[in-house]
Amino acid sequence: MSVIVTDNGFSTDDWTGSFIAHSEAAANDCDYGIDLPSDTAPETLGSLTNAPMIRIDFPSSADGRGFTLAAMLRRAGYQGRLRAKGHVLADQYAMARRSGFDEVEIDDALAARQPEDQWLFRADWQNHNYQARLRG
Repeated sequence: MSVIVTDNGFSTDDWTGSFIAHSEAAANDCDYGIDLPSDTAPETLGSLTNAPMIRIDFPSSADGRGFTLAAMLRRAGYQGRLRAKGHVLADQYAMARRSGFDEVEIDDALAARQPEDQWLFRADWQNHNYQARLRG
């Protein structure tokens, strides 16, 4: 099982569609979610702007390439649902939201090690960040 983390805390997954690999996605087809590996080439993101859901893999909490991919998708005009999946830590939740993710998908083991209160502590991500403190 997995747990979905949003600004409201833990919830179950309400996505009812299927996911396919980015390499199998047809341009402009909107019937499924797309799984992106963290090493996706940025120049291939343009064909994804019509997908209803994009899920970017985080194979390690030390691999920040997914944050860059999310920000690039949002700058390219992607307005669908954007999910980080894998080894995202509670401490990284604010960064995930600031880079464009709507939610984070973690496994039950990580949810047990980092309970909901640790994620909710970072849910006020818009007001508590380094840039906001610098702006005064």
